[in-house]
Amino acid sequence: MSIPNEALQKVLQELETRLVSSQQQIGVTKAQITAKQRDIRLLELTSKEIGTLPKNTPVYEGVGKMFMSVPMNTIDERLTTESTELKSDISSLEKKLASLEMTNKNSRENLERILKSGDRA
Repeated sequence: MSIPNEALQKVLQELETRLVSSQQQIGVTKAQITAKQRDIRLLELTSKEIGTLPKNTPVYEGVGKMFMSVPMNTIDERLTTESTELKSDISSLEKKLASLEMTNKNSRENLERILKSGDRA
């Protein structure tokens, strides 16, 4: 059973496009994970620094071009919430990354299989 050249070329182009696209998306997803991990480290460092201050220390938060006095527990809650959200985002991105890597692997295997079967013909 032989596949016409036009159909084979179309399949190869589709596989190659899928492979390149998944490789690009893998790079973007890895960069997003790294950025979110960096943000978590910054939040944890900020929380640690604030934790060393006495409870009655005035703490200020930037709002636009000005700073407003904010209770320390409010800032601590915000840092915890943001950290939790970032960890959830990282979890979602890791699932997406696993899916993209599987797509990439399958596309590469299919492409190699087609090219090897073409050598036999």
